Amino acid sequence: MKYQMNSNITGLFVTAIFLLGLVPGLAVADCADEPAPSVNWVGCDKQGADLSGTDLTSAVLTRANLENANFSGSRLSHADFNLANLKGAKFDKARMISARLIGVKAQGASFNKAILDDASLSRSSLNAADFTQARLRRVNFYDSSLANADFTQANLEGARLERVKMFAASFDEANLDSASLESADAETASFRKASMVKATLDNAILREADFTEADLTKASLREANIDDAIFDGAILSDTIWVQYQRCRSGSIGECR
Repeated sequence: MKYQMNSNITGLFVTAIFLLGLVPGLAVADCADEPAPSVNWVGCDKQGADLSGTDLTSAVLTRANLENANFSGSRLSHADFNLANLKGAKFDKARMISARLIGVKAQGASFNKAILDDASLSRSSLNAADFTQARLRRVNFYDSSLANADFTQANLEGARLERVKMFAASFDEANLDSASLESADAETASFRKASMVKATLDNAILREADFTEADLTKASLREANIDDAIFDGAILSDTIWVQYQRCRSGSIGECR
């Protein structure tokens, strides 16, 4: 009986090892592997690594330490960075379509001119990150921290920025058409000359925010806090205002 029990345990152990080798999600990471599509670097320490111009499509870098790493010009579509340390990392001009960066720590990271369409960056710390001229269509930033982040001339069409903390962030000349900033904290943020057609800012905190010459045509600001916000020259045509009233077509600088 004892021999049979030991045999059964041994058999189960061998089966488990076999399954670990077959199932990609369970495979053991090899941090010494060269950069390549689908490489498994889960939990690996790549701090300061130069990975610029590499193909890491569908790579798994969950919980990896990538502080100050350089991914400039790399191919990172569908890559998984969830819970990784990306502080000070560079992703300039990287291709990151549908990449997953949920819960990352990426303070001061640079995504200048990167392509992140349909990427997920929810519940992440991205304070002072640089997204200038980045393409971020339909990106999900839900409940993330973006204080002092720079989105100048970025394309955020259809992006989700609900409950985002974006104190003093810059969205000057950005495209925020159909984006949702519902319940976001955008106190002192700048949206100068931004396109915000059909954007949703319901219940958002917009105290001292600057919307100078922004296009808010058909946008919604229901119950938003706009104390001391600046709307000089802003287009407010058919905009739904704070108290649910609709601004007249052709309204400029003031909801009439």
